[in-house]
Amino acid sequence: MAEHHHHHLFHHHKEGEQPVDAAVYSETTFVGGAGAEVDYEKEEKHHKHLEQLGELGAVAAGAYALHEKHQAKKDPEHAHKHKIEEEIAAAAAVGAGGYAFHEHHEKKEAKEEYEESHGKKHHHLFG
Repeated sequence: MAEHHHHHLFHHHKEGEQPVDAAVYSETTFVGGAGAEVDYEKEEKHHKHLEQLGELGAVAAGAYALHEKHQAKKDPEHAHKHKIEEEIAAAAAVGAGGYAFHEHHEKKEAKEEYEESHGKKHHHLFG
């Protein structure tokens, strides 16, 4: 099975250092003994939480972009500044939406791995 590398935005570790909750992120576990089973349900829940945070970030950034668009019309003296802030917020909304989409994919992958590990069969029609 191919190894998956998970990138974490808020959990930085020194090179070669294993995170405490590594069992959730790796196929083989160093915490709890070699070959310990991965808790896919916990991993799925983790990715669902991150997906929801991405969605929330997209909504918040989108709302701020709309606010700045309104401010640009309301305050013509500083319209250029508001327009730039609107564009930055819109870009942040797109980025957060992309992150939510990525985490949705990771959640689906964890669910599939869980189902495969518990003997549930997949019926793929086209591939």
